[in-house]
Amino acid sequence: MDRRQRYREQTRDEAKRIALEQLAESGPSGISVNAIAKRMGVTGPALYRYFANRDALLTDLIEDAYNDLADTVEGAVAATQRSGHATQMRALATAMREWAIAQPHRYLLLFGTPVPGYRAPMETLTAAHRSMTAVLATVGEDPEPASRRSALHRQIGAWGDKMQTGDLTPKQLHWGITVWTRLHGVISLEITNQFEMTGIDPELVFKAEVEALVVWGERG
Repeated sequence: MDRRQRYREQTRDEAKRIALEQLAESGPSGISVNAIAKRMGVTGPALYRYFANRDALLTDLIEDAYNDLADTVEGAVAATQRSGHATQMRALATAMREWAIAQPHRYLLLFGTPVPGYRAPMETLTAAHRSMTAVLATVGEDPEPASRRSALHRQIGAWGDKMQTGDLTPKQLHWGITVWTRLHGVISLEITNQFEMTGIDPELVFKAEVEALVVWGERG
């Protein structure tokens, strides 16, 4: 990488760091390219040479967050690959929750309220699929690899074909989708403090959901 490329990457990284601070303080609506440029001591037009507009900057933040989350859950699955699907599932779930709690602003950027007027480009969807692929890596055997048995399984099977999930059956894919939705359901409620008035420890709720999913997965 030559000096110009290094400078470009350093400038982009600094801009994204400031954008993440804005995100943590005010949410996606608080991200301002002009305000970032002012903090960096450059003009707005100068920074627009690195990010075409706010949505381009937002896309970078989303893609970075998806890849960071994927790195985290993939690492958890890889570290427990010799321990069986149930252990992998627990490790993945724990890693996902810890990542979200450590940086809730990034989690909500991915899984919170959609940003008005923003349409995610394909590269963010590709990054998002990495985490789902890690979830599917924890799927156990399907004792009944039958045909697509219901309307839901047919739709899930079509989604699996699109994702190129290989030999996983619609029943296995259904389990993967259910893991994804139930884990994110509890995490999202915890991140947005929805358990605060209940007196219930969200970590205990989360662990109970994980164990219920493990039992369901083992029963097939």
